Amino acid sequence: MSFSTPKWKARLSELEFDERELAEVRQAIDSQWITSGPRTQAFESAFARVIGTAEGIAVSNGTAALFLALKALGVGAGDEVLVPSLTFIATAAAVIHCGATPVLVDISTLENPTMCAIDAARKMTARTKAILPVHYAGIPADMDRLCELARSKKISLIEDAAHAPGAHFEGRACGSFGVAGCFSFFANKNITTGEGGMITTNDSDLAHRLRLLRSHGMSVSSWDRNQGRPSQYDVLEFGFNFRFDDIRAALGLAQVSKLELLNRQRSHLVQRYNQLFVESGLNLILPFASVPRSKLPACHIYPIVLSDTEERDLLAQRLQAEGIQTSIHYPPLHSFSAFKRLGKHVTLPFTNAFASRELSLPLYPSLPTSQVDQIVALTRQALGSIRSS
Repeated sequence: MSFSTPKWKARLSELEFDERELAEVRQAIDSQWITSGPRTQAFESAFARVIGTAEGIAVSNGTAALFLALKALGVGAGDEVLVPSLTFIATAAAVIHCGATPVLVDISTLENPTMCAIDAARKMTARTKAILPVHYAGIPADMDRLCELARSKKISLIEDAAHAPGAHFEGRACGSFGVAGCFSFFANKNITTGEGGMITTNDSDLAHRLRLLRSHGMSVSSWDRNQGRPSQYDVLEFGFNFRFDDIRAALGLAQVSKLELLNRQRSHLVQRYNQLFVESGLNLILPFASVPRSKLPACHIYPIVLSDTEERDLLAQRLQAEGIQTSIHYPPLHSFSAFKRLGKHVTLPFTNAFASRELSLPLYPSLPTSQVDQIVALTRQALGSIRSS
């Protein structure tokens, strides 16, 4: 059976699979054990080593990672959690599904589209239970200020690091600052298992509870019983079925071994984009061109900020006509109908300005440099036409 896909000259993202992924999956299938088992445990350990944490807990997706981390830390009804409005809906939805209220925080600037610590401090109340910053585009948030804010208020800091495997702030990996770091392995992420997520932590008690919650609160797993442990089990608390499996773990083992190389390739392409856009003389805001030395980004997406919404939308149309796929990351959370129904009226000037003018261009490790050159040339040509009309 064949499945057709749209014809793009340059897609927004591409899978970076080769024979290593195929070999790992084949071995998992040949082992006759494909649910959560030894490969899941190996992937958890390998990923935790990359992040520099004692524990990694693999779960079914990145949203489950966020939800379980919040749930395990006791976030619930009556609590508030600070989240940026410039993020994917899962960040706030995880808070809502815990029964808590997401409080939307502005980004710092158009050049630094990560959570603003000043606005976060301004929006803290007696009900604030946690801070949930997002490392947008793989650019580390200002973890020094956000961690200090969490410490001073004695609340939890949980990192949404879905964009940031391999990113560092002042030499330390994103996902290792808070009590928990939450990652996604969706198909467009820096490493992928199709679907999947991971929670990283140095808290062994938290890790134990997370493993219980992801598998119905059962005291003994199927793999444990297969290894000869007693078949009887207890249910210690009511949990969920957010388990990972060994087929996806096989993909993850191959992918994580390539993460450093894949991120270097992404960084090389980002530098090329930045160089060409600066040389072009176009009036653009390039967030990656403003990243300070203290931050080593994972370069998940490549955002540019145009003059206004109309220019952004016209450019996207022109690039699409040339076979160049683009996207918007993201419509802000407070613009969605679900948030309006909650009665959330907020003023987020930087978020509004960024989201109304941002366009993401193709970025993936195997993107040829020649295509980056072509995309920039097409962008310059299109903007010249748009701005002169």
